[in-house]
Amino acid sequence: MDQDRVIIFDTTLRDGEQSPGASMTGEEKLRIAKALEKLKVDVIEAGFAIASPGDFEAVKAIADNIKDSTVCSLARAVEADIERAAEALGGANAGRIHTFIATSPIHMQHKLRLEPNQVLEQAVHAVKHARNLCADVEFSCEDAGRSEIDFLCRIIEAAINAGARTINIPDTVGYSIPHQFGETIRQIIERVPNSDQAIFSVHCHNDLGLAVANSLAAVCAGARQVECTINGLGERAGNAALEEIVMAIKTRQDILGVHTGIVTENILSASRLVSGITGFPVQPNKAIVGANAFAHESGIHQDGVIKHRETYEIMSAQSVGWHTNRLSLGKLSGRNAFRSRLDELGIRLPGEAELNAAFSRFKELADKKHEIFDEDLQALVSDTLTEAVDDIKLVSLDVASRTGETPIAQVTVNVDGADREAQSEGSGPVDATFKAIEKIVQSNARLQLYSVNAITQGTDSQGEVTVRLERDGRIVNGNGADTDIVVASAKAYINALNLIQAGALKAHPQAAGV
Repeated sequence: MDQDRVIIFDTTLRDGEQSPGASMTGEEKLRIAKALEKLKVDVIEAGFAIASPGDFEAVKAIADNIKDSTVCSLARAVEADIERAAEALGGANAGRIHTFIATSPIHMQHKLRLEPNQVLEQAVHAVKHARNLCADVEFSCEDAGRSEIDFLCRIIEAAINAGARTINIPDTVGYSIPHQFGETIRQIIERVPNSDQAIFSVHCHNDLGLAVANSLAAVCAGARQVECTINGLGERAGNAALEEIVMAIKTRQDILGVHTGIVTENILSASRLVSGITGFPVQPNKAIVGANAFAHESGIHQDGVIKHRETYEIMSAQSVGWHTNRLSLGKLSGRNAFRSRLDELGIRLPGEAELNAAFSRFKELADKKHEIFDEDLQALVSDTLTEAVDDIKLVSLDVASRTGETPIAQVTVNVDGADREAQSEGSGPVDATFKAIEKIVQSNARLQLYSVNAITQGTDSQGEVTVRLERDGRIVNGNGADTDIVVASAKAYINALNLIQAGALKAHPQAAGV
């Protein structure tokens, strides 16, 4: 291995999905996996195969279709987990089993209820079992950030002897401080006798806003794999953001002295895809991929950038893909041009029927919008694929909303092939619409979250709405997009209802993780 190369391990599809409400369908996970492959991500953690039949199928589909990246599945240090992961990865061009066990005193005592020697024994057995099923095995010490370094060194040495060739040191609860975390990594590499036989990795959470800083400190101390997610997606405050890690390494090679294999020009499109699918908008001032990341409002800054870009920009907008987000297609564009652009975005439709449906939607949108963007296409395709299998479909929506009067919504919904109508008042047009839909479907679900995000710029932008519904303590996330926000809201609500009908409600995407 190139000693100056940092392996990028993306866990958007596994740890990223642990964000409450960030659930993804198998088809959506595969689309993201293909975008990650195009980004040249080294390792894609596709999921936690034993968590559910859906997660198993998603890992299997990604393993069967991704050829240029290693595909990984998480597994607890339990034989059944490891065997399920190996089964899901059977068709992978390059597969990896990532097994883990907690190593901090608080986790061993209160969660595992095991003594340190029992934890070490279970870890060794798990690594050996995984190594018999897969040539590439990674071992993680869950909650390493609060673990005792002497025990970390013992269990890591044993895991390497058992066959693990990647050792991950996760800051599972985001507890570490950069200089302290870097020193921990340095000491582990120095003190473990067989450390030269493994690549050391880090997986940092962002509870104190230090995930990226901790990851970079670890790289300076000798770590050569960083586990991260697109947009920093992840449970609680999220994970280290892939785009920030990669661009920090690229921009500050003078200090860090390392590099990655990431095609940085594809960062923005991957960010927008993940945001669109999960319904988690990117904040405008987010580094690298936020709408304001390369915007200059101050007159002094504008003057400086006009004279010489590097006066106020340490990287170019083009280097992360900002120049590629506009789609130069219009209402006169043909089907072949439309298909070609979908191919460039890594979007594959199942057949001609789906392509024709998506193209018809494109034509309708082109009549409403002056400019069409890649993000519009991604939302449009998601809507097309969703509606193709839905039992509940929006037929028509008529909303009356006037100042000083109570809004009224008249909704027609097709349920299992039959059109049904309902009318309802509400505190606003969206509230009235949701109540009218509920009169028809009677789901008994409770609205937990309602979020609106403009997909692109301009007043003619499509609005993307995320709706989170809860029933019996379990949640589901629905998404919808349209140039009319109320219509987008109705689509999102109906999307969530269809997911409920399909049994997609879940308390949490995964029960465990590092």
